[in-house]
Amino acid sequence: MIAFLRLSLCAMLLLPGAATLARAPSPPVTEGATYDQHPAAMAFATDLAERRHLDPSWVRAQIGQARRLDRAIRLVMPPPKGQPKNWAAYRARFIEPRRLQAGLRFWQTHREALDKAEATYGVPASLIVGVIGVETLYGEHLGNFRVLDTLVTLAFDFPAAHPRAEARAAFFRDELEQFLSLTHRAGIDPASLRGSYTGAMGWPQFMPSSWVRYAIDFDGDGRVDLFDSPVDVIGSVAHYFQRFGWQPGMPTHYPVRIDPGSADMEALLAPDILPSFSPDSFEAKGARLDANARQHPGKLALVELENGSAPRSYVAGTENFYVVTRYNWSSYYAMAVIELGAAIEAMLKP
Repeated sequence: MIAFLRLSLCAMLLLPGAATLARAPSPPVTEGATYDQHPAAMAFATDLAERRHLDPSWVRAQIGQARRLDRAIRLVMPPPKGQPKNWAAYRARFIEPRRLQAGLRFWQTHREALDKAEATYGVPASLIVGVIGVETLYGEHLGNFRVLDTLVTLAFDFPAAHPRAEARAAFFRDELEQFLSLTHRAGIDPASLRGSYTGAMGWPQFMPSSWVRYAIDFDGDGRVDLFDSPVDVIGSVAHYFQRFGWQPGMPTHYPVRIDPGSADMEALLAPDILPSFSPDSFEAKGARLDANARQHPGKLALVELENGSAPRSYVAGTENFYVVTRYNWSSYYAMAVIELGAAIEAMLKP
């Protein structure tokens, strides 16, 4: 059985993330080598231990035993520029028979917990089911990277060629701090947990900071377990969206008709997926909405989805669409989650 983190809600109240350390650059370690002789990693360990009131020898031992993973470094790099996106191909990876059937079984098995989550947090069961299906195929693909290795590697050897290398390295140092604090409080060996190449864990693929802030004991057994408790997973995903501002009853998006030749595409796409236009101003810039969308009480964004060499697809995203992208900052991801959940919900109906 995969080890799980035994936490009370009180134990989840950790200190703020690590401050960026002022330090001279350290040479990277080689593939598979440990970080026990890495100056920046060891300085970070000492600072972390002092701020978190942890045993310095324990923190240094944990970070020092981590091994550099070149594969994780390669995987965090963005795709080559000019490589076309393809919404139809991306969608087909997730809206497919195996995932649909697994999602149907999951919904049928956990209908009570899904109904409870929707009633408690206002988040539709379809969205919860869609997220878990896209993330890990309902617990089948949890990732086989040792979380400690990925977080230490990306904290101290994040690829300099990445356009946001400094910010991303700082992010992973914060996540490493949260991870070590979390496992220490839970009495879990940090080296025992496995996840994605970025350090995301469990059925919902929560990063350590998300585990601390949003994971909940939804089955009432006194512990938070996102590895082996689907009910905790359901409640935690719903709680995540609620905390990011999900508005019950609001659609995620509306259909929209666009004539790129006459619409003011530069203005419509400038805010990216951040809802910025009233329905009236949206239409004034050449985006055509249906009757329901014209009555939308909030702001809209033009969401553009590339289809390779085929014409692009567009939807009018609402504030709730933007909330879905807070789980993964991609409009393609958000659409896949939404459409997978909707397709499974349709299968429930006689």
